[in-house]
Amino acid sequence: MEKTRFSSTFAAYLKSNLKAVLLLASFVSTFAVVFSLYNLPVEAVVYAALLCAAIGIVYAIVGSLKYHRRHNQLTKLQNLITLSIDDLPVPRDLLEKDYQKLIETVHRDKVQLVENADSDRSNMVDYYTLWAHQIKTPIAAMRLLLQSAESEQNKELSMELFKIEQYVEMVLQYLRIDSESSDFVVQRYSLDEIVRQAVRKYAKIFIYKKISLDLADLDCEVITDEKWLIFVVEQILSNSLKYTNKGTISIYMEGNKTLVIEDTGIGIKAEDLPRVFEKGFTGYNGRDDKKSTGIGLYLCKRILTKLSHTIMIESEVGKGTKVKIGLDSVNLTVL
Repeated sequence: MEKTRFSSTFAAYLKSNLKAVLLLASFVSTFAVVFSLYNLPVEAVVYAALLCAAIGIVYAIVGSLKYHRRHNQLTKLQNLITLSIDDLPVPRDLLEKDYQKLIETVHRDKVQLVENADSDRSNMVDYYTLWAHQIKTPIAAMRLLLQSAESEQNKELSMELFKIEQYVEMVLQYLRIDSESSDFVVQRYSLDEIVRQAVRKYAKIFIYKKISLDLADLDCEVITDEKWLIFVVEQILSNSLKYTNKGTISIYMEGNKTLVIEDTGIGIKAEDLPRVFEKGFTGYNGRDDKKSTGIGLYLCKRILTKLSHTIMIESEVGKGTKVKIGLDSVNLTVL
């Protein structure tokens, strides 16, 4: 591997010095022509040419070794230059000095852009976090007002208000997922309790849409983060309820550590399945529904990956969707 790398470096060195080689060859040719015109001995020309060639070969070997060493030095710097350019080699000539000044200018501009982007993102996160917390006050007040009088219209308004609460919660989770202070608390939890918490939250939606729930006994403990896994289960249930107009939503275990949430909804087209976890992708159902954000499943995938869990979706149009969450892995990624 090292020999191959050196040979490629040597070839690059010869290519960069091709003009000098051609110039040397032209000098030797010129001397040969002049010597022949004056009928001088050819041996003198051949001897001088061989001597020059020997010196040139030694020069080329030494130069290529320095070229190779400098190439390796610059290659190692490629992974460090994003942080600092202090370790750049000393320029050997005016052109190298000019190139390094260009690199310094580009690096300085890049650092400034990164700082501005970080500042803008920090301000945006602070603003939306404050907004998400403040919006909870009028939501709570509206819920109390709706509960004060029972009517069919108030029930429908309560369902819409519940959706608003879910979108606010999604905003908060979206902001937290990339935060360095994400409060992951990983320990052993009862899967049955986690799922039941999510189901209780959507109980009114089940009743309102007259969708039955088939909840199997989930006698299983998993190593996870309770709050984040509940959010994932809630998102899956929310999608199932959104796209299921009648029938049943079933929750059961497949094997030892795979949680399955299956519905009898409209299903997902086969061509959309490979992209359902992409950020902002809504697919045919989302375009038809006009309300899908394409963020829910993206967040689920991100969260489960951070928890070293897996998620996959099987679906058939007109028959329903089956979401499988693998909970048997405990090799957590760096948060």
